Amino acid sequence: MHELKEQQVGTIKDAASKLTGPKRRAFQAQVTLDYLGGRARRAERVFGWGRNTVELGLHELRTGIVCLGNFSARGNKKTEEKHVQLEQDIRALADVNSQQDPKFQSPFLYTRMTAKAMRKALIEQKGWTDEQLPHENTIGVILNRLGYKLRRVQKAKPLKKVRHTDAIFDNVERENRASDEREDSLRISIDTKAKVDLGEFSRGGVSRGEKAIQALDHDMQVKQKMVPFGVLDVVGGLLTIIFGTSRETSDFIADCLQQWWDANRERYAHIRQLVINLDNGPQNSSFRTQFMKRMVEVADRNGLEIVLVYYPPYHSKYNPIERCWGLLENHWNGTLLDNVTTVLNWAGTMTWKGLRPVVHLLEATYEKGVRVAKKAFQEISQRLQRDKLLPKYFVRISPASCSG
Repeated sequence: MHELKEQQVGTIKDAASKLTGPKRRAFQAQVTLDYLGGRARRAERVFGWGRNTVELGLHELRTGIVCLGNFSARGNKKTEEKHVQLEQDIRALADVNSQQDPKFQSPFLYTRMTAKAMRKALIEQKGWTDEQLPHENTIGVILNRLGYKLRRVQKAKPLKKVRHTDAIFDNVERENRASDEREDSLRISIDTKAKVDLGEFSRGGVSRGEKAIQALDHDMQVKQKMVPFGVLDVVGGLLTIIFGTSRETSDFIADCLQQWWDANRERYAHIRQLVINLDNGPQNSSFRTQFMKRMVEVADRNGLEIVLVYYPPYHSKYNPIERCWGLLENHWNGTLLDNVTTVLNWAGTMTWKGLRPVVHLLEATYEKGVRVAKKAFQEISQRLQRDKLLPKYFVRISPASCSG
């Protein structure tokens, strides 16, 4: 003991206090061996360390076996663990139809379930007193732990389900996988977003500033409408948005697709097959004569095999491009889209998978109702290789040089 001075003792105690668990015990044990002859009682007297702790550290040092603390068993138990009946009563009240009593209906069947309302229901219907129950904030925490969290209403139920829905999804998965495995195949997702009304209209978003942005109190003075068309390279993540200033027609969709290919021709110089994921909308249906005519032209002009892979009706949200539209809306909904330049610039500053989209403007004028006469379409229809079981949802078009 005479080897240690008061300053040294203080330094050793300070060093030990900065360690925790097995590391602290190992340090205390080594100090005890080096300076105190391995005596735990002297370590307790000199450094104020617990004798049992030092002995455990010496044992760990000698055997090489380290004891781990059961930290999860320490501390105060959760309220619902201490009062099992409380959890059972909360679940009974929260469930729309109680499993314990099928005739009992939850008090929250036609009202919102809040922590305050749950606490009140526990008192009125389950016999708890105000003193027995924790604060409503704690009730809210318990509800979260039991899985009754605040959740958005999900649009997860399709309006309808056609007979071949499962077969169509199987085909989509099969064709997408085959495309992703081919080096000369590119899979893209295309779709149009709802038209954008240009004007000083509120879009329901928020933006940071000293003053709130002022919008018209009635959305009646629409200056112009723009049609956003998106092309997403599903694997590569590159998003292209082309804004039209006319109508959404088959010709508009085909022109956007051709403009996108012209801009990316060098990037995809090795591509020989273009697999297109799309929904079966009225303007791009596989039985829309003008659309199919234009798709054949795109295949011939670019020497590409075009494969149209449609998602089932009422399930268009599964089309990958749909996820981009939600991000775009969240991105610009706190501003006023009152002119074309503003729309283009705001769209260009959103991000999809860390990348900025490429934004173009297409100012051509399009007429609705353009169709191909039945006789003229017969030659075009011979170029369309339809699936026998799903003729409406899968079409393959070989370029003219390979179609014979």
